[in-house]
Amino acid sequence: MKTVVLVTGANSGIGLALCERLLSEAAEGLQLCLACRNMQRARAARQSLLASHPSAQVDLLQLDTSSISSVINAAQEVKLKYERLDYLYLNAGIMPNPRFDVKAFFRGLFSSGVTTMFATGGGIITQWDGVTPDGLREVFATNLFGHFLLVRELEPVLCRAGQTSQLIWTSSNNAHRSAFSLEDLQHQKGTQPYSSSKYASDLLSLALNIHYNNQGLYSSVICPGFVMTNLTYGILPTMPAFLWTLLLPIFWLIRVFTNTFTLTPYSGAEALLWLFKQRPETLDPYAKYHSLTSGLGNNYTQPRKVLQHLKETSYSDCLQCIYHQPVCFPLGAALC
Repeated sequence: MKTVVLVTGANSGIGLALCERLLSEAAEGLQLCLACRNMQRARAARQSLLASHPSAQVDLLQLDTSSISSVINAAQEVKLKYERLDYLYLNAGIMPNPRFDVKAFFRGLFSSGVTTMFATGGGIITQWDGVTPDGLREVFATNLFGHFLLVRELEPVLCRAGQTSQLIWTSSNNAHRSAFSLEDLQHQKGTQPYSSSKYASDLLSLALNIHYNNQGLYSSVICPGFVMTNLTYGILPTMPAFLWTLLLPIFWLIRVFTNTFTLTPYSGAEALLWLFKQRPETLDPYAKYHSLTSGLGNNYTQPRKVLQHLKETSYSDCLQCIYHQPVCFPLGAALC
């Protein structure tokens, strides 16, 4: 039987690059499903993939992770179409209405923290979050809750006796512990909703392992590095055009000194592809798997134990709460 892979946010950027690389590795043995919000772009992505791999089996699924009804309807369609799901890439995400601080940028450009500034946007980007029609914070719903709900709804095809399945989250270098609070899971009181949602996804991945490993379902997180995607370009309209032109050679120069500047979606998808080739039960749930690129342009994956502190006993209740708390929101009978 073919390996069934579903990728959210698959019509562009890292998601599309991952699909292209998966088909290049194993097109004949793969049943690939592109789960996208915009179906026009999804169809264009599918045509692009089939142009390179004419015999590939590529399906489309309409999915907006910010919408509860969309997630539930998409999950129902998946369960009707596939008897099992081997890989679920939780890749869709947004960064809300970023504002670029030009003065902070020039201060940081000549400071010792210039690499961190470029890699995470720390100190130069502020964000303003919106609210979905379901009453949830938009970043929380899109990046975290929608994916969590999708996993819960797809349990019948993910958890199968005698077989393993894998969840793979696209996290970020910008997943900062300081931005996250269990008392403010949606980050309604803060100014770093993207960072909060990504750190929460790291925690949730651990909680999912605790809950599902005995059912054959495993979860891992990756960091794609600093990649030029639509998410990144969304920051740029507030920057002068000449400044963006100047930044491009700076980015390539920085990559000589730091391996986190993967820059292209192809390179950013390296860890996602690497995990596809691994046995999920052999992976470290406390590691984040980083896509890295050497100064010579060679791509590789490296695990970094950034979540090691969560092995402490005091965090066990936190992880259990991370798993159970999202379903406590008053979202109606659909979640019961």
